[in-house]
Amino acid sequence: MKLGIVGLPNVGKSTLFNAITQAGAESANYPFCTIEPNVGIVDVPDERVDSLAKMYNPKKVTRAYIEFVDIAGLVKGASKGEGLGNKFLSHIREVDAIVHVVRCFDDTNITHVNGSVDPARDIETINLELIFSDIEIIERRIDRTKKAMKGDKSLSKELELLERVKDALENGKPARSLEYSPEEKAIMKEISLISLKPVLYAANVSEDDFTKGIENNKYYAKVEEIAKEEGSAVMPVSARIEEEISQLDKEEKEMFLSELGINESGLDRLIKASYKLLGLISFLTAGEPEVRAWTITKGTKAPQAAGKIHSDFERGFIRAEVVAYKDLMECGSMVAAKEKGLVRSEGKEYVMKDGDIVLFRFNV
Repeated sequence: MKLGIVGLPNVGKSTLFNAITQAGAESANYPFCTIEPNVGIVDVPDERVDSLAKMYNPKKVTRAYIEFVDIAGLVKGASKGEGLGNKFLSHIREVDAIVHVVRCFDDTNITHVNGSVDPARDIETINLELIFSDIEIIERRIDRTKKAMKGDKSLSKELELLERVKDALENGKPARSLEYSPEEKAIMKEISLISLKPVLYAANVSEDDFTKGIENNKYYAKVEEIAKEEGSAVMPVSARIEEEISQLDKEEKEMFLSELGINESGLDRLIKASYKLLGLISFLTAGEPEVRAWTITKGTKAPQAAGKIHSDFERGFIRAEVVAYKDLMECGSMVAAKEKGLVRSEGKEYVMKDGDIVLFRFNV
């Protein structure tokens, strides 16, 4: 999974990116500090992997991971090339989902590119630039479709879809705000519009608001309202706190979080929110050679899940031997789980569940 971190300059993007990836991206109090996108790979925390590693003592442990891309601050006019905008927009087009960092705190020591803190305006600025960029793409696709229709009338439904999307974009609505049939989704996937990508708003609040409660933060309330209207996700985060957490070892981190009255770091919450946003789950494989977590889309059937490991597994799929993580932990071993009849033999129509521990049987 690749997540693009976007936002206006000086909203805390690079500070948050540094904190969650410890990648050391430059972070400073001036616009366009980030020009080339910084990339950081982060393991997905998963206590199930830890428990299975203790049980099997494997030679190798492999976790699922997320790639975070810190994309330079966009400004008004980015779709027309302002602030190196076209280059930045091309980077956003490559990610699976967008983490839009929005400033929700006042601080006279940190400049704002527009001179004041206004989350609604800031969100609109970014969204409109993404929409303007998409309008150009959809118009080109409409022109191509119209030309192709002269020899293929079956493209009329596609043209209707494109016109509907263009109308929404021209009215300032992102492509993700529309509903699509399975056939329409397939067409939209080809076009790769930025405003179609799922969005998670990371509302960057002050340390006080984050630890004492964000109920009275008027800026956060506005971001929540906008997210609800467009069907996006939202979560509060304090880039400053995450920066402090990133400099601690595991024991110090747990103590620090406890002192603040926080159960999870922003990274852990961000990963969970991103999985939910993209409809992702994890299944696990376990044995002496390796314990590993695999990320799949919710609703994936067993053969396609097997294909994540190797194409031969999917091609020659016979069955999947499945046990739920909770059942395995309660039994203490795979042998005990089998004796209790908790290890199931599932066929090609089995829909994978989060936390399934699987051994795939195949023959090529």
